[in-house]
Amino acid sequence: MALEEKDKARLQFLARIVEKEARHLRITDQRFFAHPFSLQRARQLENDTDQAERADAFVARFGRLQDSLGDKLIPLYLRGLGEKTGAAIDNLDKAERLGVIPSSDTWLTVRKLRNQMIHEYIEDPEILVNALETGHHFVPVLLEVTQTLLDDMLTRGWLTPKKA
Repeated sequence: MALEEKDKARLQFLARIVEKEARHLRITDQRFFAHPFSLQRARQLENDTDQAERADAFVARFGRLQDSLGDKLIPLYLRGLGEKTGAAIDNLDKAERLGVIPSSDTWLTVRKLRNQMIHEYIEDPEILVNALETGHHFVPVLLEVTQTLLDDMLTRGWLTPKKA
């Protein structure tokens, strides 16, 4: 199915955004988790501005990429394929069926985790450790979904190849 020009332009814009967000998340993830995130590190965040900023950057970048993919790019991608889009869970089920995401259950877990990292971690260092370590575990999922979408859109001619 051919995309309308406005949808193609939006898709290309979102592709550039998620590519950049994925790159930034990968870098932050590597820097922040160069050493395991322990309860001791969590308790030191209040007095270690550099590490606190890295934790905040990880949470923000994780959430931003998850939102951009799940709430913006995947629905537009599905429309481009001629799929009817609807509620988020329906879109995720279609994305799973098409092999874009590993499973809708995994994606919902990532979404719930994003909410937990954003809203609940400030008071309890143990929740913070668990949430950030779990988020670190799911970074490859977000990066893989990003690459799968970008590769497929390139194959379909929705994106132009980058010049070397």
